[in-house]
Amino acid sequence: MTAAITEPASIPGGANENQSNRRDRRVRLVVVLALAGIVVSLMQSLLIPLIPELPKLLSADPTDTTWAVTATLLAAAVATPTVGRLGDMFGKRRMLLISVALLVVGSVIGALSTALVPLVVGRVFQGLAAGVIPLGISIMRDELPAERLGSATAMMSASLGVGGALGLPAAAFIADKADWHALFWVSAVLGTIAFALVATLVPESRVRSGGRFDILGAVGLSVALVCLLLGISKGSAWGWNSPLTIGLLVSALVVLLVWGIWELQTPAPLVDLRVSARRQVLLTNVASLIFGFALFGMSLVLPQLLQTPTATGYGLGQPLLVVGLVMAPSGLVMMAVAPLSAAISRVAGAKVSLMIGAAVVACGYGLNIVLMGEVWQLVLVSIVIGGGIGIAYGAMPALVMGGVPRSETAAANSLNTLMRSIGTSISSAVAGVILAQMVIAFGPVIVPTQDAFRVVMAVSAGASVVALLVASFLPGRKSAGASTTR
Repeated sequence: MTAAITEPASIPGGANENQSNRRDRRVRLVVVLALAGIVVSLMQSLLIPLIPELPKLLSADPTDTTWAVTATLLAAAVATPTVGRLGDMFGKRRMLLISVALLVVGSVIGALSTALVPLVVGRVFQGLAAGVIPLGISIMRDELPAERLGSATAMMSASLGVGGALGLPAAAFIADKADWHALFWVSAVLGTIAFALVATLVPESRVRSGGRFDILGAVGLSVALVCLLLGISKGSAWGWNSPLTIGLLVSALVVLLVWGIWELQTPAPLVDLRVSARRQVLLTNVASLIFGFALFGMSLVLPQLLQTPTATGYGLGQPLLVVGLVMAPSGLVMMAVAPLSAAISRVAGAKVSLMIGAAVVACGYGLNIVLMGEVWQLVLVSIVIGGGIGIAYGAMPALVMGGVPRSETAAANSLNTLMRSIGTSISSAVAGVILAQMVIAFGPVIVPTQDAFRVVMAVSAGASVVALLVASFLPGRKSAGASTTR
């Protein structure tokens, strides 16, 4: 950080005023970066209320309209590690502004869309903004003192879940009361506000890694991720034993192996695999992938349980707006427990925070196995799981930053975010298979059985326990903010 300006001794209270100004600047920095993270994460739930209506709205085949969601997933996966590395090299604030600008551009394209292709293009641009949260965490490491870093990064990390949880009821309300294009106009306005605030109040970090950008590494990782995530997300539609699905997954494995060899040999890799192989970083990323797998169960099961017809005997028959309101408390709790996560990390270490968060999430899923007959019960489950997510999410950046040099902070945080996204994608595929296999006929409609929902919850609880066990092998207490790793 820049050194503080020394006030003349003759000015009473000068030092206190200078300290107060620094404190105010830091508070504004955290608020603005968290807001940018929430705005970007809102786009993840932006289209959920529209998915059943997209074929009619766009005069397109239902299978084709799923690309409006898949395209965002693929773009986010490609952009996150690349933008992180570019941020370390050329400036985190600069890449943050570019990412938010891409979100605004994508939102405007979506708002002007009347057909599927331009909508998918807009969603690709929105997905390219996914690097905002790891970039924001990295800026905090460069600008904040160690004693404030834990709570700030916990809040920034939680913004990923907050935006998704709050976006669902907001999007459902807007879609119900206005033309669907309004969803994208709102996203564009919020993105513009976030851009202006970042440009005005967030300083550019002077911590740079330098070097040459690894173009081949970026292309190789992007190809591998697209093959992997496309195979996972489309496997149920194309068939898991279809040549296309198998070909994509095998291609992903081969390209990843070649990419890994290249990254170990090139002098300026996109991802420093030697740093990533350090025990603290590696186990944190493994735990994050498994934890990402665990988290999607709530996002998939609770909405379906709430919307399943009451005549089934276990469905609650609620409209989408109620679904959003049930999910919203989890986002608020994530933000509320961010200081708690930081306090636990400060006292006992981020490892303990991650383990506690995983245990709380497992308990939440356990509750849902037996409590799924009333709306209030699902609200309770949402709150418990949201609290566990908030505690664990707050610990992950601290663990990552405690094991990497400052010059690689953005790339390392981006890789951690990518691991969670891959885990979520795998979970979506696994849960989709379970819910598709365990079904009953309800008139002309096929719906998952109650046992299918319980199996998904049990699998998610088990994944949380596995994440806890992996976290238990992390090194002992180490404060990321106080890390002297260079």
